[in-house]
Amino acid sequence: MQFPKYFNFWHKLGMHSLRLTAWAVLAFLMLPILVIIPLSFNVEPYFSFTEGMLAFDPDAYSLKWYAEIINDDKWILAIKNSFLIGAAATVIATVLGTLAAIGLSRADMPMQRMIMAILLSPMIVPLIITAAGMYFFYTQLGLAGSYLGVIIAHAALGTPFVIITVNAALSGFDYSLVRASLGMGASPSYTFFKVIMPLIRPGVISGSLFAFITSFDEVVVILFLAGPEQRTIPRQMFSGLREQINPTILAVAVLLVVVSALLLLTIEYLRARGERIRTGQIS
Repeated sequence: MQFPKYFNFWHKLGMHSLRLTAWAVLAFLMLPILVIIPLSFNVEPYFSFTEGMLAFDPDAYSLKWYAEIINDDKWILAIKNSFLIGAAATVIATVLGTLAAIGLSRADMPMQRMIMAILLSPMIVPLIITAAGMYFFYTQLGLAGSYLGVIIAHAALGTPFVIITVNAALSGFDYSLVRASLGMGASPSYTFFKVIMPLIRPGVISGSLFAFITSFDEVVVILFLAGPEQRTIPRQMFSGLREQINPTILAVAVLLVVVSALLLLTIEYLRARGERIRTGQIS
């Protein structure tokens, strides 16, 4: 590690301490997640390392728990539901969040701060309270125990993430481009898709990915609203831990980690691309 020439002993000691602390925090956060990866390949139905695994015996490792996922109708249904509900909720959250962010970004918007606080409240209010409120409200409408009810609930939870990311993309947006487009005879819809959307696309996509992750990992609202047919992966994992402990849960957890990591890498790529577009490095 190279230090500037003016660094004395205490400066270098501080930098090394900061680096060690950062690595310790990273290990504290990541080790509980990483340890489940080798355990998911355990040939035995245990949640701990066997002697064969510690000796790196190939016979101690297997893909049997991943095969269990494919051969179990409950897991297949849960996977289908997670992607179906997540995709539908993401579309709704993206549309509503994008329109809300554009409206709130206008300088002449009345009660801007109050409306923003209300729209972001699902991120602040404890989820158990939100889920209980949704349950009583949706029961009155006949939406409890239905796909539509779960999708709307997850869309409400994902919309604040879209608002935040799109609002960030709109910071510094030059509205003279909109006025120029409208002044040259373009329709509002043409201006939206050809002028506004290309500039805020990274924020929209990032927000939609956050909304999808929120729906994909959510379990509290599912416990309140979902029926047997709307069982998702987190709900199935929760039921599995209560009813029958099985290493298949570890295999599913690894798959969830992989999906989440891919989505986070995509978000980081889009964030970096949006930053380069904002600074004019790419067009």
